Amino acid sequence: MRIGMVGLGRMGGNMTKRLIEHGHEVVAYDRNDDVVKAAESDGALPAHSLEEVVQQLSPPRAIWVMVPSGKPTDDTCNALAGMMQQGDVLIDGGNSNYKHAQQMSAAMRPMGVSFLDAGTSGGVWGLKNGYCLMVGGDEEGVKTVEPIFQALAPPDGYAHVGPSGAGHFVKMVHNGIEYGMLQAYAEGFAIMHAAEELDLDLHEIASIWRYGSVVRSWLLELTELALRDQQAFGSIKGYVEDSGEGRWTVEEAIARSVSAPVITTSLFERFSSRSPNSFAARIVAALRNEFGGHRVLQESEAAETAKAAAGEHSAGPEGAASANPE
Repeated sequence: MRIGMVGLGRMGGNMTKRLIEHGHEVVAYDRNDDVVKAAESDGALPAHSLEEVVQQLSPPRAIWVMVPSGKPTDDTCNALAGMMQQGDVLIDGGNSNYKHAQQMSAAMRPMGVSFLDAGTSGGVWGLKNGYCLMVGGDEEGVKTVEPIFQALAPPDGYAHVGPSGAGHFVKMVHNGIEYGMLQAYAEGFAIMHAAEELDLDLHEIASIWRYGSVVRSWLLELTELALRDQQAFGSIKGYVEDSGEGRWTVEEAIARSVSAPVITTSLFERFSSRSPNSFAARIVAALRNEFGGHRVLQESEAAETAKAAAGEHSAGPEGAASANPE
């Protein structure tokens, strides 16, 4: 079938390629003409405006929006909805809040346009391996574009998970779980990295854990890949962004009175990564000095003291680290 793809970034561009490889026609549009030309060289039909996307599609039209969540998605979906008609299907495959999908679906229902929220996971590897798709929306709309979902997903990697909003809700929780898994791997490897006296080969450990270990996963395979080139890994700054889904997952946990300490802590750890000289940590250090006379380090002393502290902690309960507890 023929579908419009709006947004040809890291995900949308590769999804376009995968659809073409599976025999579908794609009308490709992005504000960047260079990536439109690249998609055309891969076999896509180029479009240079949203109007051109709609004009190159026959009813019932199907358009997949793959742009950043928030205002870019809102503006794009609203503009397209004004050009679509009864029986058409509009898909938001980005990481939008599930409430956005519910609102969009309600707004488009009187026009007869099906709005589907397709939680999409697979990242830059999706072109080769396929994308896990968690789709929310009405049954009729899903059936209209199901060949597209089946082409993008690997075998058994797609499901219509529920009504409008369900797709993005499931993807939100999926990403919240990812936060916790990433943090657990990060902390484990950090502990091993700190055991300098054992001279551990972290790349080798990541490699063997991929086979037979109960902690093996695709994320572990990516850890092994990241550690393979030590020079490249050493150049990475430990600053971790969050794209919103972790925050939303924590908000939903609070709203629904569900305990989610691991996901919550992993989110806060991302915030912590952005403040190497955290103001909050400076407050704690100052207060410990005020109430207990604990030593306050100057910035020049911090790195050397942190290294020494690792040795103190390895001394056990009788070591210097436990000699002056709070």
